[in-house]
Amino acid sequence: MSIQLPGTDRAETERLRERIATTLERARARTAGLTALDEAELVAQHSRIMSPLVWDLAHIGNQEELWLVRDVGGREPVRADIDQLYDAFKHARADRPALPLLNPQEARAYVGTVREKVWDVLERSPLRGNDLVSDGFAFGMIAQHEQQHDETMLATHQLRTGEAVLSAPAAPVARVRVGGEVVIPAGEFVMGTDTDPWALDNERPAHPVHVPGFAIDAAPITNEQYLAFLADGGYERPELWSERGWAHRVEAGLVSPECWQQDGGGHWWRRVFGTMQQLRPHQPVVHVCWFEAEAYANWAGKRLPTEAEWEKAARFDPATGRTRRYPWGDTDPDDSLANLGQAHLEPADIGAYPSGASPAGVHQLIGDVWEWTASGFDPYPGFHAFPYREYSEVFYGGDYKVLRGGSFGADQVASRGTFRNWDHPIRRQIFSGFRLARDLRSDER
Repeated sequence: MSIQLPGTDRAETERLRERIATTLERARARTAGLTALDEAELVAQHSRIMSPLVWDLAHIGNQEELWLVRDVGGREPVRADIDQLYDAFKHARADRPALPLLNPQEARAYVGTVREKVWDVLERSPLRGNDLVSDGFAFGMIAQHEQQHDETMLATHQLRTGEAVLSAPAAPVARVRVGGEVVIPAGEFVMGTDTDPWALDNERPAHPVHVPGFAIDAAPITNEQYLAFLADGGYERPELWSERGWAHRVEAGLVSPECWQQDGGGHWWRRVFGTMQQLRPHQPVVHVCWFEAEAYANWAGKRLPTEAEWEKAARFDPATGRTRRYPWGDTDPDDSLANLGQAHLEPADIGAYPSGASPAGVHQLIGDVWEWTASGFDPYPGFHAFPYREYSEVFYGGDYKVLRGGSFGADQVASRGTFRNWDHPIRRQIFSGFRLARDLRSDER
């Protein structure tokens, strides 16, 4: 027996269905572009810390099959025989090229078959009932999963050698001058969310947090600022680094951010998806690990912000006392507010998105670069794993640092003001940068 919904509810459900379809289509179009390569490129392992692109492609389809075709739709498996091959916990990235993976043609056929079944599941789902389907949560979760893997594949493209295969317009230049610090007064704000229907489990529940007053940079650290750290011997001064950070700097041979190269004339260049480009001084620095960010902060006489400080600076409106979804408000981002969705293959210059600033005047918190914070990855009070432990819970308390904000390679579906990313402090193949914070002096409180 079908459920008879009132007219208003039926119209809202159909709008949600259309939003889900649009979001899934956007992710799949991006996946197709990132895997539009010859077979040799798709099956190659461009870095031992990354999977072959063909593994990511089939993994995207496998997760979609598990959650939407089997769990939500209650349908028979498409390829139950490959579940273990594409279980990210079963095989380390370095080992995946040796697995009997689907070849590119088979992988494309598989994800296409799964998606056709998903369209039928979406058409038949009431998008209400249990927690997995209410408000289209499972569909939103899978769209976010695909976009997260698309960003991972984008990072793989950055690491590959050879001619450029991706293109996009240059990122915008500054529209306003941005610099200095913003003081955020002490007080309580609501961190996390209970209301965003597609928020993932580690963003929940909403909870009050009292944050002492602090100052935070109005913008991320730029290439120009980071060059000053290099020029002052930042990579040769162990006193600027933690003991563990210095040991990693020496072992890994770090002398500059990932993909930077200096020519014979002393000019710095950056490899950008197969092309060499001279550094844009006012872009946020990208491809730095947490230890590099920590050393820079020590050099500058500041520190990295805590996760709570970052979120308060991004979401709290001091005029109303309300916590927003994004720095600019509650509306979804567009290209006037943030650099997201691979619209550009690089961060934009500082000051390029004045309309996206927070009420306190903090700029470019969403998009451009993931921002390292001082915080480890831990659950919020009252955390409940949903719909599976392996998304968040198994990582809590590990050797991870939280990143916030999203990068130019992150999609808007996974770039909320509450969205939490995490990675090992040595990682820098990700599109990571940072901004600084400090405690207030007594005369500033």
